[in-house]
Amino acid sequence: MADATGVTVEQIAEEMYKLIAECEGKKNLKPGDVTKAMQAKFGEACSKDDCKKAIRILIDSERCVYSYLGGSYIQLPPKEPQG
Repeated sequence: MADATGVTVEQIAEEMYKLIAECEGKKNLKPGDVTKAMQAKFGEACSKDDCKKAIRILIDSERCVYSYLGGSYIQLPPKEPQG
């Protein structure tokens, strides 16, 4: 569902996933970090509520997971060992 500016929650979720994947192994991102990055990218088209919904989509679809390392972080799920 797009708003007047044409940015959907699904598009925000996709951009969040790309950001989290790029930072994998380099930096742990908090939900607030990801939200700020999306608001910088999309401007007023991206509200905090939209970001929360986008994070929920990523968690529910198991594309990302929450980890608790002295705080909440969003990461890609751990890879299954091959073999």
